[in-house]
Amino acid sequence: MFQTYDDPGGPALGRKHLPRLRKALKSAGLDGFIVPHEDEWQNEYVPPAYDRLAWTTGFTGSAGAAVIFANEAAVFVDGRYTLQVRAQVDDALFEYRDLVDGGVPAYLRERAAKGAKIGYDPKLHSPDSLDRIRAAADAAGAELVPVAQNPIDAIWDDRPAIPMAKVAPHAEAYSGESSASKRQRLGEGLSKESADAVVITSPASLAWLFNIRGGDVARTPLPLGEALLRADGTADLFIADEKVSPELKQWLGNQVAVKPSGELQPALAALGGKKVKLDPSSASAWYFEQLKTAGAEIVRGQDPVVLPRACKNAAEVEGSRQAHIRDGAAVSRYLHWLATDAQTGKVQEIEACERLEAFRADTGALKDLSFDSISGAGPNGAIVHYRVTKKTNRKLGRGALFLIDSGGQYLDGTTDITRTVAIGRPSKEMKDRFTRVLKGHIALSRVRFPKGTTGHQLDALARMSLWEAGLDYDHGTGHGVGVYLGVHEGPHRIAKFVNTQPLEPGMIVSNEPGYYKTGAYGIRIENLQVVTPAADIEGGERPMLGFETLTLAPIARDLIVKPMLTKEELAWVNAYHAKVWDKIGPLVDGEAKAWLEAATKSL
Repeated sequence: MFQTYDDPGGPALGRKHLPRLRKALKSAGLDGFIVPHEDEWQNEYVPPAYDRLAWTTGFTGSAGAAVIFANEAAVFVDGRYTLQVRAQVDDALFEYRDLVDGGVPAYLRERAAKGAKIGYDPKLHSPDSLDRIRAAADAAGAELVPVAQNPIDAIWDDRPAIPMAKVAPHAEAYSGESSASKRQRLGEGLSKESADAVVITSPASLAWLFNIRGGDVARTPLPLGEALLRADGTADLFIADEKVSPELKQWLGNQVAVKPSGELQPALAALGGKKVKLDPSSASAWYFEQLKTAGAEIVRGQDPVVLPRACKNAAEVEGSRQAHIRDGAAVSRYLHWLATDAQTGKVQEIEACERLEAFRADTGALKDLSFDSISGAGPNGAIVHYRVTKKTNRKLGRGALFLIDSGGQYLDGTTDITRTVAIGRPSKEMKDRFTRVLKGHIALSRVRFPKGTTGHQLDALARMSLWEAGLDYDHGTGHGVGVYLGVHEGPHRIAKFVNTQPLEPGMIVSNEPGYYKTGAYGIRIENLQVVTPAADIEGGERPMLGFETLTLAPIARDLIVKPMLTKEELAWVNAYHAKVWDKIGPLVDGEAKAWLEAATKSL
């Protein structure tokens, strides 16, 4: 369940594996090869057996890519991983490039030789991304060549085992709606579009639609498989035999046929003449090629599960509330430990991780972490997606800030919380930056907004106080969160990048502005919040949606510069802490309870 702290390999992997891959490419008649981070299911967190980018380069972040040529190579990451990639990937072997600004297409335009044959695995690329890559290759006079077998798989001698975790039913008490009802509702939607069926390739969509959970993906209870949902509500679920139990088949009922994974391709081939919906953002180019070959009429459109999954029903929202109360008690006990025992300056990041994991395990309800905890002391806190290893393990030194970003998976909800605390006495600059981050967090928590508002329209609210001081941060402000599903889910988000999905009631989204001073410290304050239904404002003309904060744990009082807060901001802090005391106080005792009472007193 808990995370490990071994070094995942780093630069040594690239030095070891890159020559072998180049030799394999030459044997296959290829001049280059594209290695995306994504696996066959477009997962963000990739099972070790499918993490081909890490095998090739040593980079273990959740977003990236690489392009391998005979005499040069490049690795691509976004702003979250600019420091991590330098620590994990050998710059003598790989050029560092920006994943977002130009990315792989720009690199191919610049570097692909005329007449070069560049291989790609069609199961690992979305059709849209592949179109952009193909256009770039064409512009350079190169040719993209699909491979039937990924050359990395052919030479990966010590490949980890393919995940085969049993699939388990997820009770309706947690899901709030039966699978039959969900399938009927979505099938009616297909009928309105005159579609015969939809191919569902997202593991999260499978889990939600069939009310099942799995264990194939670390930190996320997902089953790897695919499904074919028809307009009449019946479905075929394609999943490895090893994962299926008699209990599962009984749970799914006679309207769902459970079939081996090997029967997926024949099932797609049998859809000739049918109108079939497929999501280009989650289904790889391979599915499109199979349906095209079969003679099906392909309807490009969003996976019909995505929006209903994002808009949580009453049972899911209440389950999330209860999960956050339980989790908040564990985190509050942990913050008490940070405020006392960890103030010596001798505690290390790994111990800090393990303590929090233990407090969560003590709840008796923890199923897994929702992601590997980010436990960053001092300069390590400035690495946005830092993951502590035995090699990087650092003391929580006095006079420094400590950032802990963590979460838990419970049957009734998924949590994600970040707190920043001072070890010893913080500097004036640290307190100023912390208060600016807090002001942005409060603004995004308090905002009311009309129907149709998207996350990118709200993003600036979280940055305003930082911008006033000439500061900013390079990650998004908020991501969607599932219910005993992914800690990152769409289609909504809060970020600078344009997102066309309006925020709707029931959507859970994080609120996590931050500030990072490279080589010194990092600050982030993160709560999860759920979009509340539209309500009238006295004297207003339109009903406005808002947010209800779900996360419940104290925010460091000793880092807040009270005069920097407005009257409304101060009232928010006091009201939030009053709620923390009301909900969490009864769940802690002894010295932790006394500390919590002091930590939640009015400023």
